Amino acid sequence: MSVVLHSPDGSPHENNTDNREKPAPNRSGGAGRLTALDAARGLAVIGMFLQHFALNERNAFVAGNTTLLFVLCGGISYSIMAGRMKERGTDATVFRSRMLARAVFVDVIGYLLILLNTPYGIILPAYAAMFVLALVLVHRSTRALVYTTLALLLLAPPLMLLGMSVLSGAYLLQDIAGGPMSALALAPAFVAGMVIGRLDLTNKRRVMSLAICGSITLVISKAIGAYVLPDLSIAFKSWLVSVQGPHATPPDPYAIWPLNADPPLWHMLLATTPHTASTFQTLIGLGIALLVVGLMFLVPRKMIVILTPFAAVGRVALTMYAAQFVVVWVLTLLGVEYSLSEISLGDLLVVVITLVIGWILARLPNGPLESIMRRFDQIFSSFGSAPTLK
Repeated sequence: MSVVLHSPDGSPHENNTDNREKPAPNRSGGAGRLTALDAARGLAVIGMFLQHFALNERNAFVAGNTTLLFVLCGGISYSIMAGRMKERGTDATVFRSRMLARAVFVDVIGYLLILLNTPYGIILPAYAAMFVLALVLVHRSTRALVYTTLALLLLAPPLMLLGMSVLSGAYLLQDIAGGPMSALALAPAFVAGMVIGRLDLTNKRRVMSLAICGSITLVISKAIGAYVLPDLSIAFKSWLVSVQGPHATPPDPYAIWPLNADPPLWHMLLATTPHTASTFQTLIGLGIALLVVGLMFLVPRKMIVILTPFAAVGRVALTMYAAQFVVVWVLTLLGVEYSLSEISLGDLLVVVITLVIGWILARLPNGPLESIMRRFDQIFSSFGSAPTLK
């Protein structure tokens, strides 16, 4: 029986197995792909398109939060793929080789997109780093993953701010732990996704709990952001000024490391604005992400067709993600204004266009970048299956 496995970026990976799976209400066409997860990933991609092409007051909630949803879905797929390979008795080195290959491929694509120098941040290098770093956690207990998520929510923000200061001249290390777009900053969402990927997502009570947990997290985090953090942030900034001095001398760029580093932007620890990666901004984004994933899996089987357009975008997520930056680059070169935020219903137009493009690409066996990455994986897999010389 042919089964399509989730890859961490959403691309399918086909393997042959005789293992039987229980019927799942959110699986599409017996192909083994969780339609609800694809739909959640597709919504994340659509949210990114909205943020880059038609951001306005009506859809401002997508800014930053869709990135965390995208990363959460990646963590879920990571656990699903690892779990299925373990169930079939596949050697752990095969999974490691595929993740390392995938990390290299995604990293290269990310740096090529960075080379275009569009005004938007690229998370692919950080995403690639998470593929590698998660290998340390993938075979740990679920309890260990939960504790790791909680620890990262508290420790990742100050560490990534410190990394943004002292690692600013080292691009690879900066991708790992240097700022809000680094792997360390996004790791809480990815590891939380790894926890969710181990749950029975066909169990309505489990996914209902996810949606409720997301709602509670969102409401509490929003309330803290609205009523507690403003005054606390002012007091914290005043304390920082008293400690650092109102006119702190900038570091000498020609001094040896780390004396050439700018001071960490500690005031970001209490921020809730998009892409600050503070504990509070991450909790808000995680709350939304958990709510979305839970709602997607709660869609009854008879109504699963309503998720199909969004799942189509999710199946070619890597291609769609890269395409938006290429479009921005091309239109900028041509001197064409690409923002539709001032146009009436411009955001709706962006959603429709994104769905149409995703549907067209999903008609292919795989998306363009997904197909190339799959071949890249197979090269590494063939090395892993080579006979040992004696």
